Amino acid sequence: MEVFDYEDIQLIPNKCIIKSRSDADTSIKFGPRTFKIPVVPANMETVINDDLAIWLAQNGYFYIMHRFQPEKREGFIKMMHEKDLYASISVGIKDDEYKFIDQLVADNQKPEYITIDVAHGHSDFVIQMIHYIKDKLPDSFLIAGNLGTPEAVREIENAGADATKIGIGPGKACITKLKTGFGTGGWQLAALRLCSKAARKPMIADGGIRFNGDIAKSVRFGASMVMIGSLLAGHEQSPGNVISIDGKKYKQYWGSASEKQKGAYRNVEGRQMLVPYRGEISDTLFEMQQDLQSSISYAGGKELKDIRTVDYVVVKNSIMNGD
Repeated sequence: MEVFDYEDIQLIPNKCIIKSRSDADTSIKFGPRTFKIPVVPANMETVINDDLAIWLAQNGYFYIMHRFQPEKREGFIKMMHEKDLYASISVGIKDDEYKFIDQLVADNQKPEYITIDVAHGHSDFVIQMIHYIKDKLPDSFLIAGNLGTPEAVREIENAGADATKIGIGPGKACITKLKTGFGTGGWQLAALRLCSKAARKPMIADGGIRFNGDIAKSVRFGASMVMIGSLLAGHEQSPGNVISIDGKKYKQYWGSASEKQKGAYRNVEGRQMLVPYRGEISDTLFEMQQDLQSSISYAGGKELKDIRTVDYVVVKNSIMNGD
């Protein structure tokens, strides 16, 4: 198996067929809706909150609300629908989550998107939850993860998931590979490529994105959507307070499996860190769109799917080596 990660890959240009990069179409249909770019902020407490979810939905972006304030989820769905916006939530697999799904059905609060958010998604209990949600809320677009193998993708798709989330511990705030010895950290892009060979439904590439060009690489290897954590944390609209150290501004960022998130030191596979303050998130998302338009032009295409056809070379750790 060919093993590589984002920094190891360079995509090979094709003849350009558009006059201006602004003519390139970066939009993606994902589930029942079409979004401006194939980017979704990570469903983490330091990346997404109610206000940002509203802004993203109003401006044509995909979002997934995190599951770390479970008592607020139904109210969130109702609020989004009252604003005539789509609702996209996360659930886990504990017993209380089944009661929550029942409550949504009883109250006729049906989110357009539901993500089963589990660190190791290739699980009998995730499959059980997929069956339950598809039975109770058949019209909700159901995403399940996280996965890292073709076998997992096949089984989770066959269980009824409408999309899968790929990535076991490649994120900046994740230390799964250090704590457990398992995961796709260090070969996330190759894992995505492997999973794409089995996938018949959309995939979200989750974790390991360090540069905007990594979005195009994710699309090349099969992703319909790219989940980004640290690059989309630290903005004015991001949750958390601005911290100043030696005249520089930062915001806190922590993993979903960190001690900070759990509130206790048990099964910790994440860490807390500071990320540079980045200003307005709208500027970052617009820059991502412009860079993706450039990627499409280099691919010799007009729209996002054209990136899928380009060749690539493996240049081991070229950026890390300063080449």
